[in-house]
Amino acid sequence: MPILTVFTPTFNRAYILHQCYESLKRQTNNEFIWLIIDDGSTDNTEELVKNWIEENYISIRYFKQENQGMHGAHNTAYNLIETELNICIDSDDYMPDDAVEKIVSFWKKHGSENVGGIIGLDCHQNREIIGTELPNDMKKSTLFNLYHKHEVKGDKKLVYRTCLTKKFPYPIYQNEKLVPLSYKYFMLDQECEMLLLNEPLCIVEYLPDGSSMNILRQYKNSANGFRFYRMEMMKLPNTTFNFKFKQAIHYVSCSLFINSNSIIKQSPKKLLTIFVLPLGLILHKYISLKIQESN
Repeated sequence: MPILTVFTPTFNRAYILHQCYESLKRQTNNEFIWLIIDDGSTDNTEELVKNWIEENYISIRYFKQENQGMHGAHNTAYNLIETELNICIDSDDYMPDDAVEKIVSFWKKHGSENVGGIIGLDCHQNREIIGTELPNDMKKSTLFNLYHKHEVKGDKKLVYRTCLTKKFPYPIYQNEKLVPLSYKYFMLDQECEMLLLNEPLCIVEYLPDGSSMNILRQYKNSANGFRFYRMEMMKLPNTTFNFKFKQAIHYVSCSLFINSNSIIKQSPKKLLTIFVLPLGLILHKYISLKIQESN
């Protein structure tokens, strides 16, 4: 069995999914399986993928489900993956031609059960690194510490040991389509550190219909999911007061979107939540106003 699964959640992205497919066909190392989670597409995604499977250039698994949103597609992927490692490449992104080779060779040289996987880089189509590179003087770190202690900026590409990603499934809320994916990543930080690989593993394109470009609307429409995330972040050990302060403000804002009557009672940090109530109300009104303006 190959060492790596590249999984791609997709919803009505037949118009651009070929870009990811072509990049996988160009890989200099074929020790991977491409797992496509079709999250209820109504376009010709299924027909397209069936044609690619018949071409037999690369190993492809295809699974279609009712629409659950990005986190639901991730849950399904982690349940299906059988390889030692996995990496998510979104349907509007693709991989540099040598990305799989870099992952596999790096893991075979440095990987072990003592680490959770690999943190690599995302880049734009012009190969400019998104945000900052990883610290050159470090071999391992948690994702949380990279962002909150070492001031690393921008999206990074994560390669995880599959046995770990089967832990901490995302909760599914009726009529909601998003729980922030970093919930699982920060939970896995409590298990072990990740190896750092200062190489681009994914080429990213932020499309108008992508989740990154619609975050405020998702914040409102998936308020239970975002509220859950903020509650879990307040529980994280070894974080600063400023971090918990920010989470508490967002917790209040999300609670107001779902008209919760138990904001204080259900908070894991009750005194802090009482203190930030006015700020949470201001944030709630600000987000509501910005959504109205964009309609």
